[in-house]
Amino acid sequence: MSEEHYLELCGNPVQFENASSVNNVFFDEANKQVFAVRSGGATGVVVKGPDDKSTVAFRMDDKGEVKCIKFSFGNKILAVQRTSKSVEFINFIPDLLHLEYSQECKTKNASILGFCWTNWNEIVFITDQGIEFYQVLPDKRSLKLQKSQSINVNWYMYCPVTSVILLSTTVLGNVLQPFFFRSGTMSKISKFEIELPGVSKPAKLSLSERDIAMVTIYGQLYVRYLKHHSRTLNNPGAEVILYHLPRDGTCKKMHVLKLNTTGKFALNVVDNLVVVHHQSSQTSMIFDIKLRDTEGTLNIHQPVLPARSIHPYKIPLTGPAAVTTATPVPCELYSSTWSVFQPDIIISASEGYLWYLQVKLQPVVNLMKDKGKLMDFLLQRRDCKMVIVSVCFQLLNGSDKGNLSVIATVFDKLNQVYKEYLEAEQSYPVAVETGQSRGNPAQKRPVRTQAVIDQSDMYTHVLSVFTEKKDVSHKFIIAVLMEYIRSLNQFQITVQHYLYELVLKTLVHHNLFYMLHQFLQYHVLSDSKPLACLLLSLESTYPPAHQLSLDMLKRLSTANDEIVEVLLSKQQVLGARRFIRGVGGHDNISARKFLDAAKQTREEMLFYTIFRFFEQRNQRLRGSPHFTPGEHCEEHVAYFKQVFGEQALMKPTAS
Repeated sequence: MSEEHYLELCGNPVQFENASSVNNVFFDEANKQVFAVRSGGATGVVVKGPDDKSTVAFRMDDKGEVKCIKFSFGNKILAVQRTSKSVEFINFIPDLLHLEYSQECKTKNASILGFCWTNWNEIVFITDQGIEFYQVLPDKRSLKLQKSQSINVNWYMYCPVTSVILLSTTVLGNVLQPFFFRSGTMSKISKFEIELPGVSKPAKLSLSERDIAMVTIYGQLYVRYLKHHSRTLNNPGAEVILYHLPRDGTCKKMHVLKLNTTGKFALNVVDNLVVVHHQSSQTSMIFDIKLRDTEGTLNIHQPVLPARSIHPYKIPLTGPAAVTTATPVPCELYSSTWSVFQPDIIISASEGYLWYLQVKLQPVVNLMKDKGKLMDFLLQRRDCKMVIVSVCFQLLNGSDKGNLSVIATVFDKLNQVYKEYLEAEQSYPVAVETGQSRGNPAQKRPVRTQAVIDQSDMYTHVLSVFTEKKDVSHKFIIAVLMEYIRSLNQFQITVQHYLYELVLKTLVHHNLFYMLHQFLQYHVLSDSKPLACLLLSLESTYPPAHQLSLDMLKRLSTANDEIVEVLLSKQQVLGARRFIRGVGGHDNISARKFLDAAKQTREEMLFYTIFRFFEQRNQRLRGSPHFTPGEHCEEHVAYFKQVFGEQALMKPTAS
């Protein structure tokens, strides 16, 4: 069962002093900081950030119960709310350390519901009668009101990623008014209404902040509404409804996630997946809004996988060395004391732990049988590369071996992502140039995600290993290689020569020379210099390969001396000589270059053959077999004498 847990709590949680009668715990979603406030701050405040390096500890006077406490970005200014009328500020800027000041809300008879930092020196007070946007002036120990808006507010929430504050308005609470904040400005976004399942009479607040959250999924901001239903034949249970909230334009109901059960739920977003935790069954389910079950303006989604519990977690014991050897205590998952925060945070205040929820991809492979759908799912995940590679390898090997149509589908899905990345890379310099000339903002360079599986990845991790398999039919191996090449061609991706070489070597290994000849004749294998050289090296095994390679090189319009260079670098010295004679260029070639290559092979008779060839050429062209000083062959003449003796040198013959 353990291999089926596709969710887990991170292994290195943030630890803090657990909540108690003397220690209150607060969490700031913007900075991901946990505040442990002892005795109202008099005996200490400890702030733990996302990592151990960002711990801050200090004391402050106990002026009453703390309702809310948050640092501005960069821990520059601390804001503390103790009453419903004002917020206190403490500077943590080096030159202005611990200077204190406070700000009352401007609206008379209003109560402050809370506050949000939107910049290191910009803060928003949310009251029951509207919002007030301030600039904080730490050196002057004062605040300046930038803008305010009067509106009856039931409750609010803030999305720090997008700097959007959402206000619940009207008696029912289901008309939501968003505001957007950026660099000193506050903008009103179109309000929208959440459809409630039924309205009680007399009318009262019916939409709870527990059932609403703002989440970013695939770079888009959504308002997420947990709609509870009593279970009936027509209605199988609760739903999560996602309303897309654009910066401009109206908010639209876009996605419905069917939970198919009722009860208490909590929601996270991890790696663009909506995770729904169900308390009574102690399981979680995941939804991927990119995997659409229906086409249309409203997308209905079922869970991507069967519901499973989070992977069991054990809390390591802390204390003296003797005690720490004891067995870690299992953590109670789905505890009623858990608090869930966006996007991926779970806090147990009673135990003093903050975890990040994580998705494990390997178990998904075994749970999702449809390999096309599995590939769609994996390609959207952050750390997907090696899992995708392992799926491809499984498809080609062993008991999980797929048929060719499934393999083709997988290759096409991979190459579509690969092609999109290549096109983005190619268009980037042009976009930069065009943007600069028009004074547009700088273009972002395309980011190569792990979903980009290129030819090198496939060759190294999948295909080259696969072709070495002894227990797989060579017909299947060749079919798979050709299917991958077909897919690359379909997406107009230039096939790298090493893939053609892999096909060629596989054909030769199984003596399929007829098929090789056909592949070359009908240009199934595209012409390339490396492929031509590989063909030349096959001449002893398959004599027609020599002519096939020369034809290919000629089709490539490759310069003859370049072909000779390639052949000599592969120590195909006789092949180079035969080629140059075939094209009639043997009277002009460098003797030294050929003799160097022949000597490097350490084959004495090959050296003898090449040396004699050039002696005969010299005799024919100049009437003497000797090399001229300009040819710089003295070293090779000396070597020839040393090995074969001076008497072996060719004697001049009278013409």
